[in-house]
Amino acid sequence: MGCWLRCFGKQTPSRHPRSSSSSALTPHPSSSSPPPSAGISAATTTQMGALPYSHVDARLRALAGQAEGFGCHSMGGFHGPVYHVISLSDDGPGSLREACRIKEPLWIVFEVSGTIHLSSYLRVSSYKTIDGRGQRIKLTGKGLQLKECEHVIICNLEFEGGRGHDVDGIQIKPKSRHIWIDRCSLRDYDDGLIDITRESTDITVSRCHFSMHDKTMLIGADSSHITDRCIRVTIHHCFFDGTRQRHPRLRFGKVHLYNNYTRNWGIYAVCASVEAQILSQCNIYEAGPKKTVFKYMPEKAADREEVTSGWIRSEGDLFLNAAQPSLLQGAGVESVFNAFEHYQAWTMEPASMALKEVLQLCSGWQAIQRPAD
Repeated sequence: MGCWLRCFGKQTPSRHPRSSSSSALTPHPSSSSPPPSAGISAATTTQMGALPYSHVDARLRALAGQAEGFGCHSMGGFHGPVYHVISLSDDGPGSLREACRIKEPLWIVFEVSGTIHLSSYLRVSSYKTIDGRGQRIKLTGKGLQLKECEHVIICNLEFEGGRGHDVDGIQIKPKSRHIWIDRCSLRDYDDGLIDITRESTDITVSRCHFSMHDKTMLIGADSSHITDRCIRVTIHHCFFDGTRQRHPRLRFGKVHLYNNYTRNWGIYAVCASVEAQILSQCNIYEAGPKKTVFKYMPEKAADREEVTSGWIRSEGDLFLNAAQPSLLQGAGVESVFNAFEHYQAWTMEPASMALKEVLQLCSGWQAIQRPAD
């Protein structure tokens, strides 16, 4: 079952636990219990035998529909055949680029390990799973572009050394939806590592490792893009490892952060700009020289007269090494969404030193076998 299950072999308390159903082809059913109040202390906890969706490494296509959070409906290429990448070339027969441009659903796997140097953005079409389990694939030069697409799963890849103006590791815009990015390692791009903008929504980023970077994750393009109010993103069990800022920075949309570990940031950890709603639950924030965890950057929406920032609600977060939350108080905090209004089930445990250790070991690319189809 790979590093994740080994590290989380003991039972851990979880809020809104996922079903233990053995079905690997459909999303987990919601908890049958009524939603608890917004406060962590009031949440009902149960015992789980493993952390989120550890069973998905038992079968190749068991990833489909198993994301937690806003990206939970992503099916990727579940309904298509398996495509075997046999070439590390940027393009041509048997290449990743050839697979991604095919319009039909595909479950893409790799028969080779190594580096794919991209000379231009690699555009991913709808209904694709790019599944790096069983090999070690690194993308460099440019990144992936998810443009007006839906139902894409990106799993167990490395992204490093993207060069050029506006070059992101994974660029999601415009109007893309039902996306799941899982167990990827991302570092050292000239722009962002993951950018989610221009009405792209219903996205989950999980178990990823971010390092060697400045502007890590931007969600919401700028204050003129008021249609980004539709954006909804879940980020969980990720390790932000000395990256400078934007973990994430959000405009307009809704972001649910839980069980992430962010350490030694260079400016701030998380930023709320115009109309942002950020729910931060049971995360670990460990400061280096810079102590401010939450930052607010007021802006004026294009259809409003007043200049405003967003709101952040922190529940059960752990602040280490004199980290300063610097949270704003006021009625706006209560207006931040409740996750159970959007999805009934997600796996979460209290922030702890044990969780911190596990996230350092088990985020990002993992040396796991590719399951049988």
